[in-house]
Amino acid sequence: MAERAAPAVYTIPAHRAFADALAKGLIAQHGGKDGGLALARGIVLLPNNRAVRALSDAFVRESGSGLLLPRLVPIGDIDLDERLGNALAPIGEDAGVPPAIGSAERLMILTRLIMAERAKQGEAVDLGEGYRLAVALAQTLDQLIVEKKGPHDLAEARDEELSEHWDKAFQLFSLLFDRWPKELEKRGCIDAAERRNHLLGTIAARWTVSPPQRFVVAAGIVTTAPAVAGLLRAVAHMPQGMVVLPDLDQNLDDEQWNAIGPVDGRAPDPGMPEPQEAHAQYALKQLLHRMGVNRAEVALWRWGSEHDARAARGKAISNAMLPALLTGTWPDIDPKERSLAGVSAIEAAGPAEEAQAIAIALREAVEKPERTVALVTPDRQLATRVSAHLMRWGIEADDSAGRPLAQLPPGTLLLALAQAGAEAFAPVALLAVLKHPLARSGDERLGWLEQVRRLDLLLRGPRPPSGLAGITALLASTDRAEALRDWWPDVAALLAPLENAFSQERPLPDLLAALRETASALTGERTWAGHQGHAAAALFAELEAAAPHGPPNADPKGFVAMLAQALGAVAIRPPQGGHPRIQILGLLEARLQQADLMILAGLNEGVWPGLPQPDPWLAPRIRRALGLPGLERRIGLSAHDFANGLGAPQVILSRARRDTSAPTIASRFWLRLRAMTGERWAEDNRLIEFAQRIDQPVTRVSRYPQPAPRPRAELRPRRIAVTDIDRLRADPYAFYAAKILALPSLDPVDADPGPAWRGTAAHAVLHRWMEEGATDPERLKGLARDMLAGAQAHPLMRALWQPRLLRALEWVAGEVMAQSGEGRRIIFGETRGETMRGGITLHGKPDRVDRLADGSVAIVDYKSGATATARQVQAGYSLQLGLLGLIAHEGGFASQGVASGATVGAFEYWKLAKSPRRDFGFIQSPVDPDGKRGKIATGDFLGLVAAYFDDAIAKWLNGHEPFTARPHSDAPVFTDYDQLMRLDEWIARGGADGPGDG
Repeated sequence: MAERAAPAVYTIPAHRAFADALAKGLIAQHGGKDGGLALARGIVLLPNNRAVRALSDAFVRESGSGLLLPRLVPIGDIDLDERLGNALAPIGEDAGVPPAIGSAERLMILTRLIMAERAKQGEAVDLGEGYRLAVALAQTLDQLIVEKKGPHDLAEARDEELSEHWDKAFQLFSLLFDRWPKELEKRGCIDAAERRNHLLGTIAARWTVSPPQRFVVAAGIVTTAPAVAGLLRAVAHMPQGMVVLPDLDQNLDDEQWNAIGPVDGRAPDPGMPEPQEAHAQYALKQLLHRMGVNRAEVALWRWGSEHDARAARGKAISNAMLPALLTGTWPDIDPKERSLAGVSAIEAAGPAEEAQAIAIALREAVEKPERTVALVTPDRQLATRVSAHLMRWGIEADDSAGRPLAQLPPGTLLLALAQAGAEAFAPVALLAVLKHPLARSGDERLGWLEQVRRLDLLLRGPRPPSGLAGITALLASTDRAEALRDWWPDVAALLAPLENAFSQERPLPDLLAALRETASALTGERTWAGHQGHAAAALFAELEAAAPHGPPNADPKGFVAMLAQALGAVAIRPPQGGHPRIQILGLLEARLQQADLMILAGLNEGVWPGLPQPDPWLAPRIRRALGLPGLERRIGLSAHDFANGLGAPQVILSRARRDTSAPTIASRFWLRLRAMTGERWAEDNRLIEFAQRIDQPVTRVSRYPQPAPRPRAELRPRRIAVTDIDRLRADPYAFYAAKILALPSLDPVDADPGPAWRGTAAHAVLHRWMEEGATDPERLKGLARDMLAGAQAHPLMRALWQPRLLRALEWVAGEVMAQSGEGRRIIFGETRGETMRGGITLHGKPDRVDRLADGSVAIVDYKSGATATARQVQAGYSLQLGLLGLIAHEGGFASQGVASGATVGAFEYWKLAKSPRRDFGFIQSPVDPDGKRGKIATGDFLGLVAAYFDDAIAKWLNGHEPFTARPHSDAPVFTDYDQLMRLDEWIARGGADGPGDG
């Protein structure tokens, strides 16, 4: 059959719903022929599987009744890793095209090659970095294959002026590019992109010689690959073929069209504009060029649908997306052609407010029967927020773009297990595994969590020795682990194979097998259940099959990074069953789809459009010389997606002025529309006001009062430590929470040794030295070094603290030696004493008690942090030293040789810190023998302390005084219980001076 002289190429403008208009036109042309069989015999080539679903739905809407659909065939998109549709694949088998290599196997081979070559160059990389480079290398190889570039083209593109970094990358890429075909030949495979080129070329050649005896339509395809362009050219010249392009802008005049720049890959002639790859029409211009079709030969598709916007919208979109060089003409354009009637904008303060406003708009839209609405955004976090907000109205609208498997339960469990193995079961990583929702889910879950919570409490503070054996040793060393000792051995046995596999570099198959088996044992195979688990199982099967082709050995930490990338590359889309008239779409999913209301959200730079991803292998000038897509090509596609979204009857544009961390910059598309429309720019503040008011209470809510609990007398403690009196007087509520409610503050899990731990460690060293006689300064240093060597602290922290500690201890030893020569000696330290006053037992343990030359005693407290001021001591907020002196005076340390009635002649802080006047260490006292410098006289201190203590126990322990939160604005602040006392709800009302009005 003769080839058609003029190509049959059409375009559906942006203001029309593409899929609906296409379906209506095809039904009009072929639906009435042969009783509808002519339509059923036809073939419609579409870009991908998503487009197939969109057109199928459009046929259902437009038919109004049942009909036989034409064959809808996705030609595949290399960026989506989709293969040629099943309807065309047999043609490749007939043509003898070899099978395509599997994606996972390909990446493993490339990873091995990259790691081997980098090691030869003395720049070894781990598995994670090797895999990342392999993914980027595979993408660049695909682009070269798609553009039909070979080693000869690569050699000609080399630039001698490349920087050293790019030149080394180019040389390594050239080496790998030469070796790769040999790897494929050994396996009898070819790349998926090469296979697609062969298939499309075979189809184009066959249809050119012998066109099908049925209609063939290629619709919605904007891929500029030469093989695709060749197929579209063949379709356009077939007697019953036609190509339908999405939104080829026919409003542009020749000057505006030419301003997009050349598209043939060659450098522009002098005076000609540079290629504008970021322009929305660039890809379509290049596609027409490769098809050999002039823009004037493209006709307007004459069918539309009830989902279309007015034609004036198309002209306004065209003006808004003018090439940058021509935007200066905007003021000269007729205001009617700059108007975007039906388009409004919302500008939220932050992402939470933006998501709430969008959810309200979606909820409002579905109030109207049969009205459809779609949220289109590349920001998956925003999409998740909106979906969650819709649940308040019982609306399920899952994000059809899907979520990475790495963020879903099976993926997070696999990553947590790998991370725990790589970190030798450090506390945080171990607890992340044991607390995971899939771990022992089912009837065992509650009992399992009880034990895990006990382990969590035990692991708070500095890290125990590494490995499962370290946890076992910790459990054996403490009485608090009694309930865990029967449970932990089974857990350790379950995790032991993973620990063994991750203890050193291993073959990659061994790591994958150990991870799979441990995940199965921990969850009872639930890791692989459901549609998410099935995807994880399929990925693991591919990885395990491909692993023998990868690097011979894998380091555990690099394995974690590799696994995270592999899991992150798999998108899991929700199963069907959401709201029938609400869609949440990504940019790819939104192509060829349109709703009555389109909400285009996340319009900030770096989001829409996204940031260009640099190619780590080929420098930009090399890519330009090869004719590969530039870094801005994706921006151009994002611009085309944006223009298509603007074509709905009603559109809402949305952005947030800041994200979770910093102010944002409005998208260039947002700024274009705002600049072009000028005073006609319409902001919908109504939705923002709704979002701000939706969670405000309808009725007046009583303000939360300043807490002042008044427990019964029998609940009030009868024993109190010297360290608790200060808290009781300064913040009674904090004392109440800690001692009556028994809610002690918890250290973080796996915390680096902080000031409290360092102080305790220093005290332990000094106490050990005192027990040995406190006579040898070198022994004190040796004890400190032994303590540091055994501490499970970060090496950096140990290296920074050790010199300071040794110098401070050296000062302590020197002071003790010097004072012993003056008749002062150590009596005891770290021994508990107690006394009874007012029916309350006061107890405490001094760091050290010395006998002075005059026979009186000195109370010594080692301090590595700040000490109380004289004003705080006088106000009764720092009584610890005085209370210990009171216990000594009343005979609480009689067993240690301090008789009742003993005179306490000194109260001293020995500061283990840098002195203002000397290197390290100094002595400070809260009292003065003569009461000078605003301090209390030494002889008056015990009487003042006793009065403060008696007053406190009379009020709060023997009396009925409420435990008021923060009653004194001048008292030291204890912040551990701020959330429990709901501080922020009442402190702003000046509540620190008394109870709130409630």
